[in-house]
Amino acid sequence: METGIANLLGALSLAVMDRIEQGAREVIGRGGETPAALVVIGYGQGMTNDKLRRILGLSHSGTVRLVDRLVSDRLVERRAGKDGREIALHLTATGAATRNQLMTSRISAVASLLDVLSPAETKRLETLIHALLARQDTSEMDRFTICRMCDDRVCTNCPLPTNKGKGGR
Repeated sequence: METGIANLLGALSLAVMDRIEQGAREVIGRGGETPAALVVIGYGQGMTNDKLRRILGLSHSGTVRLVDRLVSDRLVERRAGKDGREIALHLTATGAATRNQLMTSRISAVASLLDVLSPAETKRLETLIHALLARQDTSEMDRFTICRMCDDRVCTNCPLPTNKGKGGR
């Protein structure tokens, strides 16, 4: 492994995350996993506290507190789940609007880093990032975790495979 490129990629990753987190704080006024929770709940796939906990890597009690804050902020509401025992999390209209602002802020924060590249360089970088993601050994849950801040309006064909444990790569 080339340690130089790994070090550079690590530095770039932190720069990207710092910009995303700053933008999220400006939009929602909270940091940590709050913005990611709002994004993930907005995927609209019957999100439960337990699934949210696993995606965000939080404890059960930490997830409950996080969801309580989102409910208190009127961004999320709890509804009866599929089987009547589970509670499903759904965005309110305010939550959906805030999520959209988060997505716009995230894209803007990252795009500002890319502005220094030529169109050809940007296309090459896109190809390389796509190849890196496509070659990861990921499960469906890994995919949710990695994509917890992805804008599903932009990324309609996720390159991450879900072949972990299926004899994939």
